[in-house]
Order: sequence, then C-alpha cells, then structure tokens
Amino acid sequence: MKALRDKIVESLTSILPIALIVLILSVAFVPMDTGTFVLFLVGVFLLIIGLGCFMLGADMSMLVIGEKIGATITHSRKIWLIALISFVIGIIVTIAEPDLQILAEQVPAVAEQTPLGNYLLILTVAVGVGIFLMIGMLRIVFHIPLHFLLILFYAIAFVLSIFVSPDFWAVSFDSGGVTTGPMTVPFIMSLGVGVASIRSGKGSKDDSFGLVALSSVGPIIAVLVLGIVFDIHDVSYTLEALSPPTDTRGVFFEYLHGFGDYAAEVAIALSPIIAFFILFQIAARVFRKRQIVRIVVGFVYTFVGLTLFLTGANVGFMPVGRLVGQGLAGLWGGWLLIPVGMIIGYFVVAAEPAVHVLNKQVERMSAGAISSSAMMKGLCIGVCVSIGLAMLRILTGISIMWILIPGYLIALVLTFFTPPIFTGIAFDSGGVASGAMVSSFVLPLAIGACDVLRGADAVMTQAFGCVAFVALTPLISIQILGIVYKHKTSKIKRNFLAVEDRVLEYEVY
Repeated sequence: MKALRDKIVESLTSILPIALIVLILSVAFVPMDTGTFVLFLVGVFLLIIGLGCFMLGADMSMLVIGEKIGATITHSRKIWLIALISFVIGIIVTIAEPDLQILAEQVPAVAEQTPLGNYLLILTVAVGVGIFLMIGMLRIVFHIPLHFLLILFYAIAFVLSIFVSPDFWAVSFDSGGVTTGPMTVPFIMSLGVGVASIRSGKGSKDDSFGLVALSSVGPIIAVLVLGIVFDIHDVSYTLEALSPPTDTRGVFFEYLHGFGDYAAEVAIALSPIIAFFILFQIAARVFRKRQIVRIVVGFVYTFVGLTLFLTGANVGFMPVGRLVGQGLAGLWGGWLLIPVGMIIGYFVVAAEPAVHVLNKQVERMSAGAISSSAMMKGLCIGVCVSIGLAMLRILTGISIMWILIPGYLIALVLTFFTPPIFTGIAFDSGGVASGAMVSSFVLPLAIGACDVLRGADAVMTQAFGCVAFVALTPLISIQILGIVYKHKTSKIKRNFLAVEDRVLEYEVY
C-alpha cells in the first residue's frame, strides 16, 4: 500500500499541470459546457489513480517477466530460438495494443482494400514489429552498433515513401509511434535488459536499450510497403460531431460504457502476455511460488490501472482536446495554437504511462548516473518542440516531409557524437513519448484545429503526423542531453586526474 501511495503521488504531480492548463484555457479562451467539463474532471481523477496502479503493476509483472524471458532465451545460446520467440512476442503484443486499434479504425482506405478490413493494417504493423524486434534481439547478441541499423532502416523508410501517395505519409509515420504504447513498451524494454544482462564486458549496458527504437521503425516500413502494394491514396477521415452529456446521469453512462469497452480492450491486450508467461513458466520453471503470486498481483494492478487510465483519457480528455483545438483555432487567426500547444506538449509527456517505465529503467541501468528527472526534462523539451511544429504545420499547410527528413537527418548525425547508451535511450524515448495521452488529447486537439482552419478534408494530411513529430524530437533532445553528459563527465575526469597528479607531485616532493 505504501508503494501504491507513492506511485499515486507521483502520478498526481504528472497529471495536475496539464489539468490546470486546461482549466485556465476553459476560463480564459475556450468556455466549455458543464457536461464536457464534468467529464474532464472525472477523467483527471481516473488518470491519477490509473497511472499510479499501472506503474506499480508494470514494476511487479511485465518488467520482471520480460527480463527473465530475455535472459533465459539468451542463456540458451540458440539463435533460432531467440529469433523465433522475439518474432512471436512482437506480433502478439502488438496485435492487442489499444492505440493500434484506434489508428486502424481511423484509416478506412486501408480497411476497404481486402475482406480483412481493419485487421489488414493491424496485421501489417504486427508483422513489422515482430521482424524488427527479432532484428533488435539479434543485434544485442551479435554486438551490432545500433546507429548503423537505424541509419539503414530510416533511409529505407524515406526511399519507400517516394513510391507512396503523400496522403499516406502521416499515417505511415504515425504507426511507428502508436505501436509502442503502454502495453508493449514495458515488456519489450525489459526483454532488452534481460538479453543484455547475460552479456558481459564493455557495451553490455549500452545494448540494454534500442529494442523499442527498432520496433518503432518496423511498422513505418511495413505500412509504407502496404501502401505501395495496394496503391493506397485519397485517405479520408470521418469527423464525427461531439455530443457531450447534458447532466450527471449522462456523464455516469458515458463512463459506464467506457469502463466496459476499455476493460475488454485491456483484457485482450494482457491475455497474450499472460498466456506467454504461463507457457514460459511451464517450460522453464524459473519463477518460484512467491514470485508467481507477486506477478499475478502485478497483472491485476496493471489491468485496473490501464483500464482506469484509458477510460479517463478517451472519455474525459478526447472531447476536451477537440474543443480546445477548435476554440484556439478561432482566435487571432489560430496563431495562439503554437504557444499553447508547446506548453501542453511540455507537460503532457509526463502523463504518459510508458515514460515513467523508461525513466526508471534508465536510472536503474545507469546506476543513477542518468537521473529520471534529467530524462523527463529532456523529453518534455522535445515534445514541447514537436507539438509546436505540429501546430505550425496546420497553420501553414507545409508537407510533413519538410520536417521529418531534416529532423531524422539531425538525429542520425548526432548518433556519431553521442555515447552509445544515449543513442539507444533517445530512439527508445521517441516511441515511448507518443503514447495514450498523445492519441487521446494532443491528436484530437490537432484535429479540432485543422477542422476550423483547413476543413475536415485536410485532417489526414495536416492533423495526423503530430504523433510522428512527438516520436521524432526526443531523439534529438535526449542525444543532446547525452553530449552534455559526456562533456560534464569528461570535465570531472580531467579535474580528478589533475588533482591526482598534484598529489603525486607533492608526495614526490
């Protein structure tokens, strides 16, 4: 209970700033009806409790299982087994990712191509994650530098984009961000830590990170290939009218339906991980009875926490995000969107469940040398810039590639100057930052603004893509943090050696 209380206090400090920003906006710029505002207040409460429960549950279950599976299959030294299990894990954890289901429903042009419907895009992304998770695991085993693979695969992605309709660019690059959501990130990240723990020698900790990075680029390439094969163009988006509840009974039933829907989604998302855990325990018998009980309790916390969080985010925050976007777009030509979007971006990343998991893993693997607070500041600055760029693109109508190509070029060049561990952390953080809150609050904000400024027909080309920006800018900000860290540690080392030389001189004298 003390651990849960600590997690809830931590989530309170993460969610309260974004709640206060929305409160100020609702009073000063974007007045809201009572029903929408009550939905939002209940959503804030659910986010605080849900995020706290999820963080505790992830610590007790998914992180433990992932590390043990990674360490066990690597210890076997069977390359085919590592490749097979990685591929299967990548597919099963991705198919059930809630954010991916939402993305698939918003791209009817893909669903219309085959009888598979929405599952065509879901299966394509899942196979992409499976293949690239397998590549990431083998990279750790064979000591292949991460930045070489990142340069190669992002170059392939941008070459493939030449052969795809510009209407499909934003969806393709957004798919890399939404795939690595709150369900997949803790499990995939802990796999990398488990695999690297078996290795000894220089560079083993550096390779603990990077699996999420490769799992993010895989869906981009897979969806671009899908667009080429089926010649997908004229991607449209149906903008549904908002219908906020008019009284407390309406609010109650909105959340009642939300709890049912998202509880089912989270149960479906957790079921393959639980099934894999049961099969793994039967085959390897690595967990003792006490550990199994703890993991089961962790799964309960994860289920409850993620259900509360997704319900609060999608029922409470999604309509508010759209209203804020529409309201700000109607003031002063919409230019207020940029500063407000940047402020929202700075604080909204702290409310992402997977961000807290990443920061704790970074602090633990670096033995405290890279603090979670420094990581959070780097992520906040990165996402602040990304939302500003997303709002600027809606206002100006520039192509998404005018930002993505220079951005990834800068990020990939920085890999040659950044310590290897920061390269892995930075490219992991891009996938982690673009999670549930971005999908349920920032994206609706962009859709609402685009609807007012450019019309509903421009939503797919101008509003979509903000998830891709959120996945891009942390790659740069965290790598710059790594360069600063490298400079500071080098300076400390030089000062220490200088003091040591003076001591030796004194002793000789």
